[in-house]
Amino acid sequence: MPGPGAYWIDKEEKREVMDVLSSGYLSRYGDLENPDFKHKVYTLEQEFAKYCGVKHAIATSSGTGSILISLLALGISEGDEVIVPGYTFIASISSIIYARSVPVLAEIDESLTVDPDDIEKKITNRTRAIMPVHMLGNPCNMHRIMEIAEKHNLVVIEDCCQAAGASYKGKKLGSIGKIGTFSLNVFKTITAGDGGLIVTNNDELYERAFGLHDQGHKPNRTGLEVGRRSLIGLNFRINELTGAVALAQLRKVDKIIQTLREKKNRFKQSISNIPGVGFRKVYDEKGECATLLTVIFTNKDMAAKVCEKLGTKTISHSGWHVYNNMEQILEHKTPVADWSERSRFASIGSLPKTDDILQRAMNISIGVVDAGLGAGFGININSTDEEIETCAQKFKHACS
Repeated sequence: MPGPGAYWIDKEEKREVMDVLSSGYLSRYGDLENPDFKHKVYTLEQEFAKYCGVKHAIATSSGTGSILISLLALGISEGDEVIVPGYTFIASISSIIYARSVPVLAEIDESLTVDPDDIEKKITNRTRAIMPVHMLGNPCNMHRIMEIAEKHNLVVIEDCCQAAGASYKGKKLGSIGKIGTFSLNVFKTITAGDGGLIVTNNDELYERAFGLHDQGHKPNRTGLEVGRRSLIGLNFRINELTGAVALAQLRKVDKIIQTLREKKNRFKQSISNIPGVGFRKVYDEKGECATLLTVIFTNKDMAAKVCEKLGTKTISHSGWHVYNNMEQILEHKTPVADWSERSRFASIGSLPKTDDILQRAMNISIGVVDAGLGAGFGININSTDEEIETCAQKFKHACS
C-alpha cells in the first residue's frame, strides 16, 4: 500500500540505479571530473533546489532527519517552544523533542492543517518557531502564518514531508519559510523507499545543515577531508543508489501530481451533493498534491457508520498522525532528561476543535494508499475511469 511514486517505478529508476552499479561508486562523494563517478545525489540536490526555486538542497536519510537537522541548524534548543499542529505524523513532534525543545500543539481548521488563529493564541515569550505541516499534500494558509511569524519575530520550518511538488500561490512549498523539509518514504508523493530533503535560500543555514548531516563537513566535499570543522555533525547522508531512484522520481513529480489532480476531480465530482457530506478546505486548489480526497461529515455518527460500511476508519483513528494516539509521547517515554517537566504538550482531548474535525473526517485514497492515514478505501494513481466510478458509487451507497 504505497504512495503514487511507488506505483510508477519503471525503466527510468532502473536505468539510474544500473548507472550507479556499473560505475562501482556507491558513496555520494567523488570527483565530479571523473566520468566514472555518476554523482546522483549531487545532481538530485541541484535539480530539487531548482525545482523548488531555492538556492540550496540537501539530501538526507529520512524526513525525520530533515526536520531534526533543520531545528538544530536554526539553533532551536533547550526550553524553546515550537508550535506544531496536533494532526501531523509523529516525527514532526518527536524531532522537536530530540532537539531538546518543547512542542506546543495547535488546533487545525477544516483544511486539516494548522489553524493560524490558534497559533497566535499559543505564542509565549519562549516561542521560537512555527512548524506548519502541509498535511496530506494540502498547503497551509502560509500568507497568514508568515504574517504571524514576522509580527512575533519567529522562524518558520515548513514540514513538507507529505507535499513534495505542491505549491502555495505560485511558490513551491518549502521555499516560503526559512527552511523546508521533505520525505522520500514509500508512502510519499515521490519515493526512494526512504530518504529526505532539506531546502533553504539561506547560505549560512545551508552550511550548518550540511555539516550536521555529514559530520561537520562543509558542503559537497569530493573525498576524505582532514581539518578543522565548524561544528560537530552526525551522519544523515544517503548513498548513490537512493539518490538515483529519487532523481528519477523527481523528474516524474509534475506528471504524478497532474494525474492525481485529474483523478481526484473526477472522483470528487461523482460524490458531490450528498446530504451531510462536504469536503475539506483547500487553500490553493491549483497547488495541492491531490494524493487524498478528504470528506467531512456533518456529524461523527454518520462518519463512523459510513467508514464501517467501507471497511475503513475516520481520521481520528489514523494512528500516529493524531496527537491522541501518540501514546509514547503522551506518556513522556523519552530519554531526553527532564523533558516531561518542561513540556506544554497537550493531553488527550485538549484540542477539541481538532478532535471534532477528525472524528467527522474520512480520507479517500487517490494516490496514497495507506490505512495508517485512514485511507483504507479509495483508488490509486493507476485506477481507470471505470474503477473510479465504481468506487464512487460504493461511497454514495454507503452514505445512503
